[in-house]
Amino acid sequence: MIDKSIFKDKKAIYYTLGCKLNFSETATIERQLQDAGIRTAKRGEVADIIVVNSCAVTQEAEKKCRQAIHKLVRQNPGAFVVVTGCYAQLSAEKLSKETGVDVVLGIDKKGSVLEYLGNLGKHDDGGEWFAQPTKDVRNFVHSCSRGDRTRYFLKVQDGCDYFCTYCTIPFARGRSRNPHVCELVEQAQRAVAEGGKEIVITGVNIGDFGKTTGESFLSLVKALDGVEGISRYRISSIEPNLLTDEVIDYVAQSRAFMPHFHIPLQAGSDEVLKLMHRRYDTALFAAKIAKVREAIPDAFIGVDVIVGTRGESEELFGKAYEFINGLEISQLHVFSYSERPGTQALKIDGAVPPAEKHRRSQLLIALSEEKRLAFYERHIGREAIVLFEKPRSGMPMGGFTSNYVRVEIPANAGYVNRLVRVRLGGFNDDKTALIADGIIGFVD
Repeated sequence: MIDKSIFKDKKAIYYTLGCKLNFSETATIERQLQDAGIRTAKRGEVADIIVVNSCAVTQEAEKKCRQAIHKLVRQNPGAFVVVTGCYAQLSAEKLSKETGVDVVLGIDKKGSVLEYLGNLGKHDDGGEWFAQPTKDVRNFVHSCSRGDRTRYFLKVQDGCDYFCTYCTIPFARGRSRNPHVCELVEQAQRAVAEGGKEIVITGVNIGDFGKTTGESFLSLVKALDGVEGISRYRISSIEPNLLTDEVIDYVAQSRAFMPHFHIPLQAGSDEVLKLMHRRYDTALFAAKIAKVREAIPDAFIGVDVIVGTRGESEELFGKAYEFINGLEISQLHVFSYSERPGTQALKIDGAVPPAEKHRRSQLLIALSEEKRLAFYERHIGREAIVLFEKPRSGMPMGGFTSNYVRVEIPANAGYVNRLVRVRLGGFNDDKTALIADGIIGFVD
């Protein structure tokens, strides 16, 4: 039994790196600690507890994690430091030796942070510094949280069975697994009770949903669509070979699933896709984009791409660039390939120099911006419904249309977490959003 009295008047800071799934799990940890009487530290306050939720997808992510730990320890002297997440799962002992770190928890312990706070006693005497992560992660830790965001993030699946040659996530997160549809419907209903209106469906490989329960991703989508009170769902990253025509057609006529897809491509040539051990080719990917455009012409389509993978020659990158340029997509998320210990990619010849990775990355980032601006520009002058989020102090408030066009208006507390019909004007100064040049009214 945890003695919660030791947490009275304690303050915590939460720092998250990586994917939406990590942000969802961090918000769940924050809620657990709040329920125990630990409040979130305000800006400028010295915290008693630090929770760092780490990422291991790239070397840069690991570097940022260590830098964040060092900075937070300096800014919060004496704080009890917990590190969890994928980097913690893969490199627990290494992280435990970072100055100031008290507990390192792998994926299997992420849902039990409170149990490992103990009496908040520092382990600077060389005591037991980490709870050894289980190598074969099997449990599913539920998470449906919003933290300080308007949107909720509902974790529907964890782990991955794909073992792409460049990726360590299956080693960190374990095999694909999921809860039952009915459990996730209950979590969505709780979000409604808390005032939630939008839910982002997250996971490692969400299209694989149902593998452990005999259900399907389509059955999950249909069940969630029936939850009264949730106005919007968004599907986070889903593999092209798992995004079925049935799911696309259902979203096209759905009550609450938004016309918004995020589909990882990773490489724009069949040769590199084979080296990556991806489970599709460029023909399938192009057909999937065409299917979305046919069913939902104004859908926002985001696409992940990795540049500089081993074996990606200049010729193959040129081929990839032309393929991507020809796709009717809305935005790219561009990543430079990062060497990951223990991955099969290290056995592939043809390493790409860092300067060349950077050049290729910049070319695709420029292409992405060109496509995003063109997508936004098509919407100028139209009416749209926007769910507005709480603004930062002194900043305009922003929100997104159903198809993920960012919209800004002057800050107004009465618009937070409200669905507002607006008329879309031109771009803001830095072209990151469209400005609403007319408020038509509330729709919720």
